[in-house]
Amino acid sequence: MVQLYNLHPFGSQQVVPCKLEPERFCGGGRDALFVAAGCKVEAFAVAGQELCQPRCAFSTLGRVLRLAYSEAGDYLVAIEEKNKATFLRAYVNWRNKRTENSRVCIRMIGHNVEGAFSKAFRDQMYIIEMPLSEVPLCISCCPVKGDLLVGCANKLVLFSLKYQIINEEFSLLDFERSLIIHIDNITPVEISFCVGYVAVMSDLEVLILKLELGPKNGERVHHNPHKTNNRMRRTEEGISNENSQLESDDFVICQKPLELLGEKSEQSGLSVTLESTGLADEKKEYSHFQHLLYRRFAPDISSYVLSDDIKLHSLQLLPIYQTGSLTSDGKNLSQEKELLSLFCFFSLPHVGYLYMVVKSVELMSVYQYPEKSQQAVLTPQFLHVITSNNLQCFTVRCSAATAREEDPYMDTTLKACPPVSMDVCALRIQLFIGLKAICHFKNHIILLTKADPEAIPERRQSPKRLLSRKDTSVKIKIPPVAEAGWNLYIVNTISPVQLYKEMIDYSNTYKTVKTQSCIHLLSEAHLLVRAALMDASQLEPGEKAELLEAFKESCGHLGDCYSRLDSQHSHLTLPYYKMSGLSMAEVLARMDWTVEDGLQKYERGLIFYINHSLYENLDEELSEMKLVCGFILEPRLLIQQRKGQIVPTELALHLKETQPGLLVASVLGLQKNNKIGIEEADSFFKVLCAKDEDTTPQLLVDFWEAQLVACLPDVVLQELFFKLTSQYIWRLSKRQPPDTTPLRTSEDLINACSHYGLIYPWVHILISSDSLADKNYTEDLSKLQSLICGPSFDIASIIPFLEPLSEDTIAGLSVHVLCRTRLKEYEQCIDILLERCPEAVIPYANHELKEENRTLWWKKLLPELCRRIKCGGEKYQLYLSSLKETLSIVAVELELKDFMNVLPEDGTAAFFLPYLLYCSRKKSLT
Repeated sequence: MVQLYNLHPFGSQQVVPCKLEPERFCGGGRDALFVAAGCKVEAFAVAGQELCQPRCAFSTLGRVLRLAYSEAGDYLVAIEEKNKATFLRAYVNWRNKRTENSRVCIRMIGHNVEGAFSKAFRDQMYIIEMPLSEVPLCISCCPVKGDLLVGCANKLVLFSLKYQIINEEFSLLDFERSLIIHIDNITPVEISFCVGYVAVMSDLEVLILKLELGPKNGERVHHNPHKTNNRMRRTEEGISNENSQLESDDFVICQKPLELLGEKSEQSGLSVTLESTGLADEKKEYSHFQHLLYRRFAPDISSYVLSDDIKLHSLQLLPIYQTGSLTSDGKNLSQEKELLSLFCFFSLPHVGYLYMVVKSVELMSVYQYPEKSQQAVLTPQFLHVITSNNLQCFTVRCSAATAREEDPYMDTTLKACPPVSMDVCALRIQLFIGLKAICHFKNHIILLTKADPEAIPERRQSPKRLLSRKDTSVKIKIPPVAEAGWNLYIVNTISPVQLYKEMIDYSNTYKTVKTQSCIHLLSEAHLLVRAALMDASQLEPGEKAELLEAFKESCGHLGDCYSRLDSQHSHLTLPYYKMSGLSMAEVLARMDWTVEDGLQKYERGLIFYINHSLYENLDEELSEMKLVCGFILEPRLLIQQRKGQIVPTELALHLKETQPGLLVASVLGLQKNNKIGIEEADSFFKVLCAKDEDTTPQLLVDFWEAQLVACLPDVVLQELFFKLTSQYIWRLSKRQPPDTTPLRTSEDLINACSHYGLIYPWVHILISSDSLADKNYTEDLSKLQSLICGPSFDIASIIPFLEPLSEDTIAGLSVHVLCRTRLKEYEQCIDILLERCPEAVIPYANHELKEENRTLWWKKLLPELCRRIKCGGEKYQLYLSSLKETLSIVAVELELKDFMNVLPEDGTAAFFLPYLLYCSRKKSLT
C-alpha cells in the first residue's frame, strides 16, 4: 500500500462564476481558465489568490466535445459538434475579444490574408477552421512548439504551427497540415504530443512513438512496420476471422497483457506508417520514427464489469525543461526552452503508471489507488487523482529522473538525489463530494463537482464489444440538460517552500526512532524543492533565493539522517552534506547525541563523511582545524563515560587507524578547552590502543609531544618532561620500537617547539661513530638528546633514571655525556670522550669550553693529550691530531710566556716550535 501522510498541499479555493454547467474546461497559460458549456466558451481571469473574474465569452459553432489550449501561439482549439457533424476550430487572438457580440473573423487553414484585411485580424479574435475528411476524436497541443495533433480512427493528423508574415509589424498565426500518421487497427481515445513524441491511447492500449526530423540516410523515408509485425498482424487477423464464427454471447476472446519497451515495441502488431502532406523543407519535416513503448492491458471479465471499469484514462506527456536564467532584476535572459526529460502517464481505474521516455524507456512508478479513480493530472511535483468523492495528491519522481539526466556528477561523492525507485506516497486525500473532472495549470487545480440526486444506471454492454480493436466508432456522451448541484472550483496549491516546511516539521515525528520513514519524507521534501527549481523562468528572484535556501537545508537534513545509518546507503552522507554548504564544524555541531544504553553508537555514515572530507583538494591544516572545532563543540564524538570509565567511540577508533594526527589534535583541543583532564586524556589513549596501565602506546607519546608543542598552561612542564624522557629511555634501553609510526620526527619537534633544543654538533660526531640500523631507535635518541639540549629541562631530575641506559652503547654514552655537560662536569666528559671517542673531543671543546671554561683547553685537555700520546697505542694518531688543534687554540689564547709554561718539559722542541713562533709573532701581526 502507498503510505499516506496528512499534509496540506491544497490551500484556498473559490468557485468559478459560470453561468451554465461546464461540459469541458482547460487552463489558459498562466492567467486564464476556459469553460465550455452549450455553444459558448467563457474565459476567466485567474491571478494568484485574487477572485476569479469573467474575462470574455465567445460562441462556438456547436457543442464542445474536446477543448485544449496552447501557450505557444496563445490559441484555443476545440472539437465541436453540430447536427451530428464534427468540426475542428482554433480560436486565435481571443484576448482581444472585448464583448460577446464583438466581431469575429473566420478563415480556412492556409488561406492567405490580403493586406487590406490584416488590421481586422490584428485587432479582433479570429477563428481558423481546419477541415478533415475523418471525424476528429481527440486533440493535443505541443507545449513547446504549439503544433496541433488530431486523433482520428486509425490515423493521427499533425498540423504544424506557423506564421504568415503580413508586413514588418504583423504576422498572422496559421497552421499547415504536415503529416499523417497511419496506425491500423486502433481507435484513439486520448492522445498527447510534445516535441516529436506521440502517445496514443485506446481503451486498453498505449503506444508511444518518437518522430524524427530530416530524411533518413539522405533519402526520403516512409517507415514500414517490421516483417515480423506483418506476420503477427496477419496471424491475429486469421485468428480473429476464425474465432468470429465462434463468437456468441457465451464466448469472449481476450488478448494477453503485454509490455514492450524500446525497439521491442515494434513487435506490437500495430502497423505504423508516415505520410508527409506538408510543403515545408524536407529537413524540417518528420520523416521517420522510433518505437518507444507499447502496452496492452487485459480486462477482468470475471464479473462482467461495466466498460468504465476496464478503460484507460488520463494519458499525458509531461515535459520538464529549462529556460533562460534570471538576471538580477528578475528578467529572463532567454525564453528558449531546453527539454531535459519527458514522462508519460496513463491510468486504469485502480492503478496508474508513470514512464520515463527520453534517453531510455522505463517504468518509474506504479500508483495503487485506494478507490476507483475517474481522472488524473500529472505535474512536475505531484500526481493529482480524483475519485467520486476524493481529491488525492501523490508524489512523483520526475525531478529525481531529470536530475540524473541533467547532471553527470549525480550519484557521486559530489552530488546525490533520492532514487527514482523510491516508493511514492500520498500527501493528502481531500474530501470533495461528486467529483467529475479535473485539470491543472500553474499552481491551480480546477475541479468540477456535481452531486447526483440519484444514480442513473447505465446499460451494460457485452464485454466482447469492449475488447474489439476493430470497433472504430466512438460514442461521445451528450451531457443531459444542466441540473442544479454542480460547482467548478479553483483550488490553489500552496507554495513549494510552505509545503516543504510542513514536510520538514512532519519528519521530526520520525527523527528519534531513526527509521527509514524520516529519510523517505525528507527525500520527498527535497524532490519537491528540486522540481520547483527546474524551471527558473517560472520563479521570481526572491522566490528562487528562498527555494535555493530550502534546497541546501534539505540536503543538510538528509545528511543528518544518513550519518546515523550503518547500511549500504550510509555513503550518501558525504554528497548531501557537500550540497548543503555546511562547514565540517557546522556538521559536527548539529549531530544528535542521544545516548542509548549508556553508550552513543556512531555509524558508518558520519565516519565516511569525515574520512573523505580530509582527502579533498583543500588545505589539510584547514580541514583538520574545522574538525577539531567540531570535536571541541561536542566531545562525545570521541569520548564517552560508561560507569565511570573512559570509553572511546567508534569514530575515535576509526580516526586512530586513518587519521591519528587529527585524533591527537582533537584531544589536545578538548584539553585546552577544559573538556577533558590530563589523567583522563592519558587513560583515553591507553584504552583506545588497548594497552594496560604499565604500557605506553606511541599515540600517547605523540599526545605528550603535542602538549609540549602547544605549551598548554595547565600542564606541569617538568612532569611532562618526565613522562617523555622515561618513555624514550625505556625504549632505548630495551631496544623497543614504537608500536605505531610517530607522528613527529625530532626535526619536526625542534622546529615547532622551544622546549626541544638544537642537538649539539659534537653529539652528531659521537653518534656517527656507531651505525644504528633502526630508524625509530634513532628518533627516540634524537628526541631525548634534543630535550636535554633544550632550555627548560631540569637535568638533575633525570640522572636517577639514566641507570637502565648503559654507557657501553654510543647512544647511552651520548646521553650521559650530555647530562654531565649540562651539569658542567666538563673535565669528566673530556676524559670519557678521550677514552671512548677521541674524534669528538675537539668539537666538544669548541662548543663547551668557552668564556670562564676556556682555561680547560690548556689546564685539562692539553696535558691529558700529551700524557696519552706518550703512552702510544692504536689511538695515537687521533690524539696527535687533537693535540695539534689544541696547540693552535692555546697559542692564540695565551701570551708567549704563559704558553711556554703549559708545554710539557720533556716534549720535542721541533714539534712545538711552529706554535711558539706563531705565539711570539702574534703581537706584531696584530
